[in-house]
Amino acid sequence: MTAEPQPATTSPGTVRTGPALSRVADTEQPGKVAPPPRTPGFRGSRPWGFVRALRPRQWVKNVLVLAAPLAAGEVFNPDVMGPTAVAFVLFSLAASGVYLVNDSIDVEEDRRHPRKRFRPIAAGLVPRSAAVAIAVVLFAGTLTAGVLLTRPALAWVLASYVVIQLAYCTFLKNEPVIDLAVVASGFLLRGIAGGVAAGLVLSQWFLLVAAFGSLFMVAGKRYSELIVVGDAGATRKTLREYSASYLRFVWSLSAAVALSAYCLWAFEMSETQDGVPWATFSIAPFVLAILRYARDVDKGAAGAPEEIVMHDRVLLILGALWALTVALGVFSG
Repeated sequence: MTAEPQPATTSPGTVRTGPALSRVADTEQPGKVAPPPRTPGFRGSRPWGFVRALRPRQWVKNVLVLAAPLAAGEVFNPDVMGPTAVAFVLFSLAASGVYLVNDSIDVEEDRRHPRKRFRPIAAGLVPRSAAVAIAVVLFAGTLTAGVLLTRPALAWVLASYVVIQLAYCTFLKNEPVIDLAVVASGFLLRGIAGGVAAGLVLSQWFLLVAAFGSLFMVAGKRYSELIVVGDAGATRKTLREYSASYLRFVWSLSAAVALSAYCLWAFEMSETQDGVPWATFSIAPFVLAILRYARDVDKGAAGAPEEIVMHDRVLLILGALWALTVALGVFSG
């Protein structure tokens, strides 16, 4: 008669090794959460994990470096386009360094999140020490390249971005209101980087639109997270300090200021041009795009701004119309 197989047990003198040991240790220690199961195939491999940890999908945000050259009508000037392209690459690498540090610090919180737990560092694909080392190399390389390849002013913008974002990763993200301003500053500094790299004078209207437009997107993202996850189950501590009504207030206020500043810029530009007032016409798609984006956020998508934009065809069309009317206004002047 064959005996029934018994579950494996470990005697007190037995030492467990390998992935099972770390998983048991994570679940037995208070405050620790086990990483999710590794995805089979190449997508679950360590090399691909290092690539994903850099978050190349987030680099689309750095297209904002083109905003200042576009607004100045110099985007096709070779002397401007070269430094702007360098600014795009350097900002992408600096941002990847910040993501590595942030994910290394937030590894336990990310493992409690339904989506963030699959990030390479939280999933155990990328060691935290290796992520921090790569981040240090990226920071040093981007600052040095900013001085050598463009202008020292770009290096100062990059340094400001890195310092502010590292402060956010370590303690500012737990400060209500300040966390919104810090995240918004990342978008603003991207817009400034394109201008300083090319040596362009930045318009006051451009800075206002960039600043409050960024705050609008950040407040909208926090609102969407609050609606979907809820303050009780949120891994982001500041969500417990916000109410939906407060975030709606910040959201509405920042949108109003951004729209007002944009309209003033458009009217001012139209006064200096002959013929069709394309800059004034650009107000319509700009306002509709803001309203469409707000509708997407209000649905509780809880996605990053670039994800919302890329998944909404109507919003993409409005963005294209806006870019076209702005380009016609700038280059016909």
